[in-house]
Amino acid sequence: MASIAPGDPMTRKDTLIPANPALVVTCEHGGNKVPAPFRYLFRDCRPLLDSHRGFDPGALVMARAMAKKYGAPLKASTISRLLVDLNRSVGHRNLHMETIRRLPAAVRQEIVEHYYQPYRIEAEQLIAQEIARLGSVVHISCHSFTDVLDGVVRHTDIGLLYDPVRPGERALCAHWKSVLKASAPALEVRRNYPYQGRNDGFTTTLRKKFPSDVYVGIELELNQKHLSAPAGQWAPLREIILSSLEMALRGNKR
Repeated sequence: MASIAPGDPMTRKDTLIPANPALVVTCEHGGNKVPAPFRYLFRDCRPLLDSHRGFDPGALVMARAMAKKYGAPLKASTISRLLVDLNRSVGHRNLHMETIRRLPAAVRQEIVEHYYQPYRIEAEQLIAQEIARLGSVVHISCHSFTDVLDGVVRHTDIGLLYDPVRPGERALCAHWKSVLKASAPALEVRRNYPYQGRNDGFTTTLRKKFPSDVYVGIELELNQKHLSAPAGQWAPLREIILSSLEMALRGNKR
C-alpha cells in the first residue's frame, strides 16, 4: 500500500494538508446489482436501475484507476443504491427506495446488516489501519452526477465536496481545483457542487470518528456527460484527475 510521495511540498503550516498521507479510495455507488433474494422487487425496474438513480456510472472506473495508479487500497460496492444507499446514514429518508421502505422492519434490518454495515465497517477499518501505519489519510470517495436533473442542466465537469470547517479538506480542494484549472482550462471545476460536502454521507460520518489532522475526506463528483463522450476523451480526463491529485497533495502549483 503506497502513500502519496511528498515531492517538494509546502510546509504543513502553509497547506494544512497532512504530510505524506496514505491514500484510501472508496466507491459507494459502483454498480446496480440486486442480490437474488430481492430481485423480485425490481422486475419492472431495469430502466431505473440503469439510470443515475440506480448507481453512479463511471465512478467505479475512476476509483479503480486511482487505486491502481497510486497502489492505494480500494473499497467498493456494486450493490444498487436503490436497495440500500451506502452513502446515507441509517435513518435517512433515502437510505432505501420507496419499495424497500415499505418492507417489514425486520427485512430492512436484514438488508442493512448484510450489505450496509459490512461495507461501512470494513472501509472504516481500512482507513484506521492506514492512519496507524502512516499517521494520516486522504480518503477519496468517487461518485458521479447526472448532467440534467429535474430539467436543470449542470454544466460543471468536476465537483470537489468537502467540509469547509476542516482546514485540510479546504486546503486540498483549493489546491486540487487550481491544478485542474491549470492542467485543463476548459474544464469547469467547482467546490461543494452539485452537493454540499457537509451533507449526510460516508465522509461526514467518518469526520465524527477521526480528527481533522489525521483524516481528510473528499467526495470526487464527475459529470456523467463525459461517459457518453468518445472513449478517447474519457480516458484522458481520468488521467488529468489522477495526475492533478498528486500535484495537489504535493502542494505544487503550475
